[in-house]
Amino acid sequence: MNKQELAAKIWETANELRGSMEASEYKDYILGFIFYKYLSEKEVNFLLGKGFEKEDIEDLKENDDEDVNWISNNLGYFIEPKHLFQTWIKSGSDFTVDNVRTALSAFNRNINPNKKKIFGGVLNTLEQGLSKLGDTATSQTKAIRQLVSLVNDVPTNNRKYDTLGYIYEYLISQFAAGAGKKAGEFYTPHEVSLVMAEIVAEHLKDQETIQIYDPTSGSGSLLLNIGQAISKYIDNPNKIKYYAQEKIHSTYNLTRMNLVMHEVLPDNMVIRNGDTLERDFPYFEDSDPEGTYEPIFVDAVVSNPPYSQRWDPADKGHDPRFSSYGLAPKSKADYAFLLHSLYHLKREGILTIILPHGVLFRGGEEENIRKKLIDNIDAIIGLPPNIFFGTGIPTIIMVLKKKKGNDNILFIDASKGFKKHGSKNVLQSSDIKRIVDTVIERENVEKYARLVFIDDIIKNEYNLNITRYISSDEDDEEWDVYATMLGGIPKTELKKYSNIWGAMPNLYNDLFDEKNQKYVELKSGNVRDLIKNSRDSNEFKSKFNSKFSDYSDFLSEQLIENAMDIKLAIKKEVLVKDLFNRFKTIPLIDRYIAYQIFDDTWKIIANDLESMQQESFDALRAVDPNMVMKTKKGKKVEEQDGWKGRIIPFEVVQNSILKEEKNEVDRLESRQMDIQEELTNIINTLSEEEGEYSVLNDKNDKFLINDTKAALNELFEEIETPELNALNKYNELYSNESTSVLLEFINNHNEINWDSMRKKKDGTPYINELRDYILTLQKNYEFPEDSFGAKLSAAVSLIDEEKQVKKDFKEKTNGLHMLTKKTIEELTDEEAKDMLKLKWIEPLVNSLLELPNKLIDDIAESLSNLNKKYEDTLIDIEDKIDSSSRKLNTYLNELTGSEFDIKGLSEFKKLLSGDNDGR
Repeated sequence: MNKQELAAKIWETANELRGSMEASEYKDYILGFIFYKYLSEKEVNFLLGKGFEKEDIEDLKENDDEDVNWISNNLGYFIEPKHLFQTWIKSGSDFTVDNVRTALSAFNRNINPNKKKIFGGVLNTLEQGLSKLGDTATSQTKAIRQLVSLVNDVPTNNRKYDTLGYIYEYLISQFAAGAGKKAGEFYTPHEVSLVMAEIVAEHLKDQETIQIYDPTSGSGSLLLNIGQAISKYIDNPNKIKYYAQEKIHSTYNLTRMNLVMHEVLPDNMVIRNGDTLERDFPYFEDSDPEGTYEPIFVDAVVSNPPYSQRWDPADKGHDPRFSSYGLAPKSKADYAFLLHSLYHLKREGILTIILPHGVLFRGGEEENIRKKLIDNIDAIIGLPPNIFFGTGIPTIIMVLKKKKGNDNILFIDASKGFKKHGSKNVLQSSDIKRIVDTVIERENVEKYARLVFIDDIIKNEYNLNITRYISSDEDDEEWDVYATMLGGIPKTELKKYSNIWGAMPNLYNDLFDEKNQKYVELKSGNVRDLIKNSRDSNEFKSKFNSKFSDYSDFLSEQLIENAMDIKLAIKKEVLVKDLFNRFKTIPLIDRYIAYQIFDDTWKIIANDLESMQQESFDALRAVDPNMVMKTKKGKKVEEQDGWKGRIIPFEVVQNSILKEEKNEVDRLESRQMDIQEELTNIINTLSEEEGEYSVLNDKNDKFLINDTKAALNELFEEIETPELNALNKYNELYSNESTSVLLEFINNHNEINWDSMRKKKDGTPYINELRDYILTLQKNYEFPEDSFGAKLSAAVSLIDEEKQVKKDFKEKTNGLHMLTKKTIEELTDEEAKDMLKLKWIEPLVNSLLELPNKLIDDIAESLSNLNKKYEDTLIDIEDKIDSSSRKLNTYLNELTGSEFDIKGLSEFKKLLSGDNDGR
């Protein structure tokens, strides 16, 4: 499985196991055990790397002071081999909840004193929660065994830590989805986190070492995403130092576990459990907070603090974090978190913080703070609604700097850019890219982004509400009075297509005829065909295609020739830059649509490259069991269902190398569908009244095979032809007459094709040959067209064919499956590279080359709708109403009835004619 499939499988099982337990609680067990497994494997791998044999490791004891101290000095902890996660797995049915309690207690004893801030109490949430897994030791043991068995599927060795990190983040996100309002305590949606990370990474890209800080760290994912984004610019991840503080103890443990499992060195993380607003960060000794406090200033702060939380501003007026700006109101700590974060920035530092929309315009103390912050705010990004777990309130990302270097603020309304994912809204990759690029380029974009000078903001009384400066709403639809009454398309409404007329100068005249000075009419014909056949659109497509004529070769060179040495983050930047360069001179098509197409494929490419680089080029030739979940006796079990390529999909090989075999399987599959359609057509001609439904099932949608054949046999018995009549006569003679009589009958009946039957030595046909011949004649008998017999005969023929086709299809499908497995395993290096081209490059190039066609479709649809808007004029509609009224009047005049009926009809006719006494 790739990491996405594995993560989804683990989550599905975890979600099933948790039963009625709250997601926010159950996460602490799963994630805690994953961390313990990681620590166990890290220790074993460390010792093996230092020359220990497995037997030496098994002999280690907690009281071996010299070895234990040496291990804990290197790792920060020591786990006695009998307490290792691997030992739990080997213990099988002997493993109990007490083993876990004993192991976790021993772990806390054997933490290196210098690493207590990293590992001290990190598993307390797990240890203290064991009793909640059941009412008895037996039920707790059962739950623990299920958890440990599940976690054992998570790869935690060093070579797979990227997979581990992905699974860890995936599980956190899934637990957040089910945690309601508690989700905000530990999780920022990955996509929002990426926006912040990319903005920060761009700002810090020229620095050799970086310090980053999150004062409300949650799971730590915000910090880690920044580290990953910066990896494009910094080769050595150990040049990044992480600072974090988190108030909730169980969530503080998540931060520590997450950073440790992402291979952040203990010396590169300073993480504290505490109330950020009450006790400043980042570091002091608990024994002497005042004497050891030293403020630390960092290159970047990222934060997603709790929204509009109450806090205590008492005695904080002289706090250096707030003294220059003022104190946030007691009921809303949003600006308190912001000012705390801003305080800890270096002079050239950057802050990205998520805040509720209200901070932009609320009055009182917040307005006073806003006035002083105006020179620090660099950008305000409005996010889509309903994007966070646990709340649907509108939110923003605010970007601030200690030293801004400009006299404006960039406003971005990104609230419309998202896709639906279940009940939530999610930023797409293209949405993220658009936001980040706009922040970097700081340019005005219609209905999306605007640079606003500070003077304008002051004129608006420091109100930073995005809608004051950008309107992203669609313009109200216009209705032209003349066109509504008399038809035609107003030229004024065609002005919104000016960018199209600019890119395709002749298209306007190809589509429209002048009606008069201010109105045009669409030429006759299908709009799409008119555009498609125009010279301009064909030239546009030709120019577009020429921009990508070498794209396939370029991608092959970039991705396939040096696949084993590619650094993914750097390579993606190179490819995106190239893609955008190709779009520089291409009008009309949004480059971010192309980026989304690219990124969707890039995710597949990146997964494959990770696997190849972690394993070897031979991973392309690897075929694995295709494991699927099935329900048996009410329980889900995992079973093998054939095979699948680890990287090269079976369908890619079948559609290229094994195309002939695949075509035969497709032909058989298609024939099965055709047969079903033909049988349905026959059923539709049957008559229930004539008793022909007797051969159908209760739903009357399928033939009953035995009943159908029996009914046909009955009709066979009724067939009379000279040959069949003679054969039946011979059949009657066969049992009672002598050979000479039979031979005489044969000589006298030339209407029978006696030579088609094998004969005995005496010259008479074998009886089974005779009966087979009779059956053949009956089957070949042509019933009258559209008769019941003709329909049954056709149905039976199709049913027999279907049986054979199904058999052939199954055999050919299984044969193709196994041949594909063999073909993948025997691929040459060049063939394997060709398969990568077919999997990665061909779909990407083809999707990009479809963009001009999509553009033409969109233009055609828009112009068609505009034409329909004025196609039926009010005069036309009035004429139709008049015509219908006259017809109705005629019909009414022909009606007869009582005196009162006639009076009623008379009044109705007055209404139709408009004569209603002024009413």
